[in-house]
Amino acid sequence: MEKQKNAVGRRKEAVTRVFITKGEGKITVNDKDYKVYFPLVYLQNQVEAPLKAIESLDKFDVKINATGGGLKGQAEAAKLGVARVLLEINPEFRPALKVAGYLKRDPRGVERKKFGHKKARRSYQFSKR
Repeated sequence: MEKQKNAVGRRKEAVTRVFITKGEGKITVNDKDYKVYFPLVYLQNQVEAPLKAIESLDKFDVKINATGGGLKGQAEAAKLGVARVLLEINPEFRPALKVAGYLKRDPRGVERKKFGHKKARRSYQFSKR
């Protein structure tokens, strides 16, 4: 691998740009350590998951720029971005990443609000009197 590779991951309103270089396994999100940025362990696991699937957690340095959405959306967007950039590095990683389901973009988003309703499905409270 020459210099760095990059890819984009998206989930709900969150967008992450992922940059990978050869290194010793340092993961940063918005210039902070990912364990500081994502305080919940299951969100940290989301970011690590594609690297664990190909057993190369300590072979690459990962830099992630995350914008929009919430922490969970950003973590899941980062997961997709990391998986995509690993595929760019080595196409032989595809079977392991595909079986684990890391190459699918989750299409679910917020349902739009309908007229005559308070939210997408929630109605206004009915008052008999």
